[in-house]
Amino acid sequence: MTGDIHEWVGRKRRVSDEMATPLVRRMAALTDRSDVALDRGAPVPNHWLSILFDDAAPQSQLGRDGHPTKGDFLPPVPLPRRMLGGRRVTYHAAPRVGDTLERETEIAAITPKVGRSGAMIFVMLRHSITGPNGLVAVEEQDTVYLEAKRNAPAPVEKPIVTPNSAWREPWTPSPVVLFRFSALAFNGHRIHYDADYARDVEGYPALIVNGSVSTLFLFEALLRRAPGKQIRHYEARTMQPVFCDRPAFLCGEAPDAEGKQALWVEAADGAMAIRIVTRVG
Repeated sequence: MTGDIHEWVGRKRRVSDEMATPLVRRMAALTDRSDVALDRGAPVPNHWLSILFDDAAPQSQLGRDGHPTKGDFLPPVPLPRRMLGGRRVTYHAAPRVGDTLERETEIAAITPKVGRSGAMIFVMLRHSITGPNGLVAVEEQDTVYLEAKRNAPAPVEKPIVTPNSAWREPWTPSPVVLFRFSALAFNGHRIHYDADYARDVEGYPALIVNGSVSTLFLFEALLRRAPGKQIRHYEARTMQPVFCDRPAFLCGEAPDAEGKQALWVEAADGAMAIRIVTRVG
C-alpha cells in the first residue's frame, strides 16, 4: 500500500479564500484583541492566516473522524488516526482585510516510519499563499498518521523537560475556545469537540487542543510583549498532546543574538508539549 501512496507525491490543489471582515472581527474576539482595525485594507496579524483555506468538504465526504475522507486529494494512507506533527512558516507580507488570497497546496513527501507506538506515515504538504500583491506566505505542514489505538497501554516516553523561561503565563484552554476556533476554521476533526469520540475511539483522556490553537495563543502572548511587531517566521514541533481543561503554561525565552526565540506550551507536569522557534519584526 505504501508503494501506491508514493504516487501521490507532487499532486497539487488550489483554493481561494477571503480575509473577510467578519473573520477578522471574530478572531479579535477570540484573542481579546482590541487593536486590530476592521477597515478594508487594514493589515491583519500574519499568523491569523491559520483560519483560512478550510477544506469545506461536503458532509457526505467526511470520514468517521470528521475530516474529509482520504483518497480525494489526500493520499489513501492505510492508518486511521491523524495529528499535526509540525510546521514551518515564512511570512512575506501581511494579509489585509478584504484581500482575496489563493493557496496552492502540493503533496511534497510521504514518509513511512515505525515508532514506539507502532507504524506511522508522515505526509508533508507545502502551501504557497498569494494575494493581490504577490507572495504572502509559504508553509510546510507535517501530518502524522497513526495506527488504531491499542487496548494495551502506550509505551511511556521520557518527557522533554522545559528550559528556564523569560516569561510564563498560566493557560487552561477551555471547550469554548476549541469550539470557537474550530468554527472559525471550519475544522470538523472530532477530537477537538467530541469528548466521547476522543476518549472511546482515539484513546485520549480528554479533548485535544488544536495545534493551531496552541500556536495562536503562544504568538498572542509573545506579541503582547512586542507591540506593533508581526511574526515573520516560525518552526513548530508537537511533542505530546495538549488537553482541554487541564492547566498549562505559555512560555518563552528572550531573543538570541540573531533575533530568534523559543516558545513552548508547558504541561502541568513540567514537560514541553509544543515547541516553536520564531522571529518577529
